[in-house]
Amino acid sequence: MISAGISNATRKSVYKREGYRCAICDSTKYLQVHHCIKRSQGGTDGMQNLICLCADCHALAHGMDLNGWGATKEDMEQAIVEYLADYYAPDWNPWGKDGP
Repeated sequence: MISAGISNATRKSVYKREGYRCAICDSTKYLQVHHCIKRSQGGTDGMQNLICLCADCHALAHGMDLNGWGATKEDMEQAIVEYLADYYAPDWNPWGKDGP
């Protein structure tokens, strides 16, 4: 079954948790919600798997360096994991209650 996607209530909660800023660079422009663990890999639409990113950081999280920052997709993935793991420590679980 295909997920209907992130609910508006959850999306708003992610924006609010991050203070209406990109969790990585602090920008307030063109905010988007990103899945840390892709749904196709077992990630959920839950708060522990979602992060607020600006369009530039979101693009980099998908491997597109639009600004020539020199960072890699792997660098961004690491920053996202560290942010969420620190925020929800010690109980971070982006897969939900039962794990991957």
